[in-house]
Amino acid sequence: MDEATRIDRLEIRLTEQDATIEDLNRTVTEQWRVIDRLVRQLDMLREQVEEAAARAAPRGLEPPPPHY
Repeated sequence: MDEATRIDRLEIRLTEQDATIEDLNRTVTEQWRVIDRLVRQLDMLREQVEEAAARAAPRGLEPPPPHY
């Protein structure tokens, strides 16, 4: 294999690797967007559950004495 062919093949591989890296970068960026959105939704749901639990907790009732 002559040097020109070898260089051509290396350039092709480099171009393909660059394209793969760009694809992976786009994928990772999109995944972080999704993760960020899901984390925000989870935080909102956690707050809603905590608020619902606080509203549902009996008020004015004393806990049972420690000997129970």
